[in-house]
Amino acid sequence: MRTFRRCAILVTAPLFLGAAADDHLQEETMSLTLNSRAFSHGQPVPSIYTCEGNDISPPLAWSEPPSGTNSFALISDDPDAPMGTWVHWVAWNIPASSRGLPEAIATDAQLKDGTRQGTTDFGRTGYGGPCPPSGTHRYVFKLYALDAVLDLPPGATKAKLEAAMTGHLIAQTELMGTYKKHGR
Repeated sequence: MRTFRRCAILVTAPLFLGAAADDHLQEETMSLTLNSRAFSHGQPVPSIYTCEGNDISPPLAWSEPPSGTNSFALISDDPDAPMGTWVHWVAWNIPASSRGLPEAIATDAQLKDGTRQGTTDFGRTGYGGPCPPSGTHRYVFKLYALDAVLDLPPGATKAKLEAAMTGHLIAQTELMGTYKKHGR
């Protein structure tokens, strides 16, 4: 894996879930970048996007996707949670024409543009911001370019989304922010 400026990660398809490659993907190398105007890779997530602020989703933007992209999926989680990885956001069927998500996405399970959101470890759909019990945690936003629109009902979990993405990954990238509660 090679890292470029602004967290562009070059991915040779498929890396995800040990899926077998479609013939047209086996030798093709694709790239995708993800960033936010709210924070840079490796930097703190502003408190407005956390449980200590308005707990709204941050704005995200991504580059032109590889040819054959039919939708995007997004997973955001905290790999530093004491009980194991904590899921903060699960979204899929983000239209292929999208080049980002605005700040403060509604937490509805189904959005007007067809985007579906899943159930997080907070027990609700939509974004749930950083809220570490102690210390500084990493929050990883993972964007996936897929060759399909997924037949997965709104409210599905991260595990169900990952299973549905098997064999459909074209490219992926990530953006990581950190957060530590104030006064801790």
